[in-house]
Amino acid sequence: MENSEDNKKLVSQLEALLFIYGEPISVKKLAKTLGLKEAEVNRGLESLGGELAREERGLSLVQDKGQVQLVTKPVFSKLLEEITKQEFAETLTPAALETLSIIAYAGPIARADLEYIRGVNSSFTLRALLMRGLIEREVDPRRSNAYLYSASFDLLRHLGLSKADDLPEYKKYKDLVAHLYQALESKDKSQEETALPTAAGPEAPPAADEPASAQEIQPIPTPEGVGTSTDNVGAEENEKS
Repeated sequence: MENSEDNKKLVSQLEALLFIYGEPISVKKLAKTLGLKEAEVNRGLESLGGELAREERGLSLVQDKGQVQLVTKPVFSKLLEEITKQEFAETLTPAALETLSIIAYAGPIARADLEYIRGVNSSFTLRALLMRGLIEREVDPRRSNAYLYSASFDLLRHLGLSKADDLPEYKKYKDLVAHLYQALESKDKSQEETALPTAAGPEAPPAADEPASAQEIQPIPTPEGVGTSTDNVGAEENEKS
């Protein structure tokens, strides 16, 4: 019974991690985060994949070359396409404005860090902003399978700015983000040094992948001029094949 309960807990943990990560993640990294062996994680993924394969579930697992990702089932592609069209027919939502503001001031920023600050999954919002041409992304030099998001030239042009530094109180919030990341890195290094003598127990995640504390982040002002209409902003999607 205990093994069964442990497996259920592992399946739940894996589902939560894959959902919030949103991009392909290695089994090795999952094992390190959970403090388990890769073989145990693989068994958990097999159980999760079996549960998601049921007809009433809307998600599925994609696994390839030691990496795994949680994705929507292809059968729902038309449904997702419809909601995307509806999104473009409307003005920016409060969630989109919040996401855009964080990216404008804290960018380049990884999706994991953005979602930690917001506290919710932001994949749909990020895609909508990319397709509207308001943000752009580039490969994260620390992780080839992840991206960093920043304000686009179209956004700056729409706001009448020559550069991101011209945003209201830009230096104040940029310095705040830098300070929070430095504090986080120091904290993680301290935790790793403390954990070195201990062979058992989960290790602290790498500092490069950890976001700043959401509780310490002050509200970031929404750039003026965004939120009423984006009709004159390029809608070309800035994505890589």
